[in-house]
Amino acid sequence: VGLELIKILSKHPKVKVLYLCAKKSVGKHIHTFDKKIIKKNLPRISKIKNIDWNKIQVLFTALPNGEAQKIAKIIPQHVKLIDLSADFRLKDFRLYKKWYGINHNCKELIDKSIYAITEFSKNYLDTHRIISCPGCYPTSIQIPLIPLVEKEMINVGNIIIDSKSGYSGAGKNVKNKFKNIFNSVTAYSVGSHRHMAEIDQELSKISRKKIKVFFTPHLIPMFRGILSTMYLETHGKYNARKIYKFLKNYHKKNFFVKIAKFNTGISTAGVMNTNYCKISVCKSRKENKIIIISAIDNLIKGASGQAVQNMNAAFKLKETTGLI
Repeated sequence: VGLELIKILSKHPKVKVLYLCAKKSVGKHIHTFDKKIIKKNLPRISKIKNIDWNKIQVLFTALPNGEAQKIAKIIPQHVKLIDLSADFRLKDFRLYKKWYGINHNCKELIDKSIYAITEFSKNYLDTHRIISCPGCYPTSIQIPLIPLVEKEMINVGNIIIDSKSGYSGAGKNVKNKFKNIFNSVTAYSVGSHRHMAEIDQELSKISRKKIKVFFTPHLIPMFRGILSTMYLETHGKYNARKIYKFLKNYHKKNFFVKIAKFNTGISTAGVMNTNYCKISVCKSRKENKIIIISAIDNLIKGASGQAVQNMNAAFKLKETTGLI
C-alpha cells in the first residue's frame, strides 16, 4: 500500500514529496523497492525525527496498527494526518481493543478524526485534523449500501456479504499465513473479520439502529482486486430495478463510482489499477431479494487512491487530481 501511495503522490501535480520515512532501510532510494516508481527527485528514506514540520501540510501513514497513534501525538496542529491503518476508524476505543487486540493509546484524538469514504465525507474533511481511511472490504461494501440504508430501502437485519480479494489484501507474509495460496480459494476470519466492526459502526450510524452484518471474506489466487457480493432483502415497493435507478441517480456526481447496466455481471478487470468502484444491481428469483455486486482495486480505491482522493477533498482540490 505504501508503494502504491508513493506512485500516486509522485505523479500528483499539486504535491511535493519532502520526506519518505521508515524505521528500516534508512538512506535507501524508494526506487530500489519498486522500479515503477518514477524517481522525480524523491528523497531518500529517513527517520521521522528528521522532519521539519514547518515545511509540511499533510502526512500520510501506512503503518501497522498502533503506530499512527504514536505519530498523531507528536505532529503539530497545522499538519493534517491521513491514516491508512485502523487506528482511528472505530469511535469506541473499547471496540478497538476488542477487534485489534491492543489498547488505544491516543483516545483524546479519536474525536478529532473522521472516518472518510470520500463519496460520503468530502464536504467535512477540511475541518478534521485526522482523516481515517476505511478498510478495503468496507469501502467496496459501503459505497453501494450506505445510500440504501439511509433511505430505509433494505432490511438492515438481514445483510449478507460475500467478498473475494486478491492475496495482496492479506498483508505481509501471506505465504506463511495461508497454504497453497496461489492455487486455491480460502475462506478466512469467518464470522470474525476485523472489518465487520467498522461496517457495523457506519451502517448503524446512518440507520440509527444497531446493525450486525453477515460477512465472509475469501482470498483468491490473484494479486489485487476485490469483488463483494451482497444479498439483500428490500422493503415494500423497492424491487431490483428501482434500487438500480436510485443508486445510479445517487452516485451520478461521484466521479469514481460507476453503475453497470442493470442485471449484469461485473469483474475486477474493469477497475484494476484505478480508483473506480463499479457496482451492479441484479434481480433474483424472489421479488423482494436483490443481489448487488461491487468491484474495486483493493490497493487503490481500497487504500492509497482513496487516501489521495481524501487529501484532494480536504484541500479543496479537484477530486480527480492525480488519480486519472
